[in-house]
Amino acid sequence: MKVLVATDAWYPQVNGVVCTYERLAKEIARRGEVLHFLTPQDFRTVPCPTYPEIRLALTRPRKIARAIEEIAPDFIHIATEGPVGLMTRRYCITRKRPFTTSYHTRFPEYVSARLPIPLKLGYMFERWFHGRAAGTFVATPSLASQLEEEGFERLMYWSRGVDTELFRPRPVRLFGDEPVFLYVGRIAVEKNIEAFLNLDLPGRKVLTGGGPQAAELEKRYPDAIFTGPKHGEELAEIYASADVFVFPSLTDTFGLVLLEAMASGVPVAAYPVCGPKDVVTDPTAGALHEDLRQATLAALDLKGEDARDHALKFSWEASADQFLENVLAANDVLPRRRALARWRASNRSQIERRPGWGETGPSRTYASIGGRLGDSASTRKWGGRAGKSRVPASPANEKIAND
Repeated sequence: MKVLVATDAWYPQVNGVVCTYERLAKEIARRGEVLHFLTPQDFRTVPCPTYPEIRLALTRPRKIARAIEEIAPDFIHIATEGPVGLMTRRYCITRKRPFTTSYHTRFPEYVSARLPIPLKLGYMFERWFHGRAAGTFVATPSLASQLEEEGFERLMYWSRGVDTELFRPRPVRLFGDEPVFLYVGRIAVEKNIEAFLNLDLPGRKVLTGGGPQAAELEKRYPDAIFTGPKHGEELAEIYASADVFVFPSLTDTFGLVLLEAMASGVPVAAYPVCGPKDVVTDPTAGALHEDLRQATLAALDLKGEDARDHALKFSWEASADQFLENVLAANDVLPRRRALARWRASNRSQIERRPGWGETGPSRTYASIGGRLGDSASTRKWGGRAGKSRVPASPANEKIAND
């Protein structure tokens, strides 16, 4: 089975979307399936206004069509609402090909934070973009509920995982012995980072990542440590050197960094909003409060081993299962869904021995085929086109998928 993922978020960007699909490709390859990627790296690009780190593809519908037809995918999934995603959507509609989408980023909120554009217009665009999809994948139940209120339909649950071998407790203290409060992610206005930097805390503040606000905030907050973007072992050691992971964002749809921090044995402090309240569901793993300082000080008293135990419940294996089941269900391909179930059954003992296999595994993947996020009658069909169905499912090219 070949699934084409059309995404405007790709290298050299480093964010949750890129990391998610890179890891997803590797997990799906273990099942004998392949993800192909259509990204800005396949075309000439220009920097995004106000955010030059993001490159926007300069292409035409004919080039997109040629690229898709050369890959000849069985299924098409659109990850982002940028030029690549928009033209892939157009290709599917004009050729009457079903496609699925993901709601990774709160673009209406992000755009409103930068430009005088009302949220209402942003959500009108998002409903238009996702409205023709056979299914729209969302990372959390609370996000699904919010999008339903905005008029979205055919929502399908797709959770995330964490690399528990890379992100683990380590005997390192890169920033000294005093308490270390860490933020990892984009340094941009939509992340609400000043809410963290303005806190009165008994220790050091460390920020890892890059973005359009990095230079400005580094000048304004000279007492904070800005490490710049880090990856792999370097990033894992930074996580393990922290005492609390502070997540000030009010707009994230999930927050992979929350899982990475907890897997590293670092409790989380965040606002009780979409993302944190779906991921940090164990009060021993983190503290959520409308007062971010109160949450941060409370998290300082929590145990790292409890945060680690909670992160172990999120597996990439289960996430890959959910993604494939959603694609097949949305496209109404019952034989392939049965084949996937048979593959899982024959490999179950091997899968369950992998690190990170937990409650997002059998209890939320095997048992959820035909299951629901909600109990209403309108959720009774997989990816059905009628009603507001909300249905849970139980790097730049193909080379990544086969690494």
